[in-house]
Amino acid sequence: MEMISATQPDWRREKIVPGRYEPAKYLLASIRRYQRLKSMGGIISKMQIPLTVFLHRFWSAVCGADIPLNSKIAGGLLLPHPNGIVIHPDAVIGPNCLIFQQVTIGNGSKPGLPVIGGHVDIGAGAKVLGGLAVGAHARIGANAVVISDVPENATAVGIPAVAMRQG
Repeated sequence: MEMISATQPDWRREKIVPGRYEPAKYLLASIRRYQRLKSMGGIISKMQIPLTVFLHRFWSAVCGADIPLNSKIAGGLLLPHPNGIVIHPDAVIGPNCLIFQQVTIGNGSKPGLPVIGGHVDIGAGAKVLGGLAVGAHARIGANAVVISDVPENATAVGIPAVAMRQG
């Protein structure tokens, strides 16, 4: 089995396939476009931003997701069921991650915001809260509440989540 990279984004994972209904990919595309337009500057970019913001709001409503335009999300993100996903704009998400429905990534009792490494899989209903780090290739179980660091290649489950190394 081929190991998915934790450092190099696989942009094919976000590619929109004509004829397929995958609203999460359109939502991500609006975020990527907005960020590209903001970085370019110029009058043409400024004229295109309002339409891009409208499309982001539209796809956010369709998905039922709260992922801000200024999010720090690396490429290759998969959102198979985007309903109820909430991501704080200052949280950092590495390349090639997988996030299921009803996941919250944001503030917690520990100061700061999560930094999630590359190729991290986050199960449905999980909460990743506060200033913590989730290592590359980690897995977070469904409904886990992560409030402390998760090492690389570990699986975190429970409330509060406990990280277990894979042997």
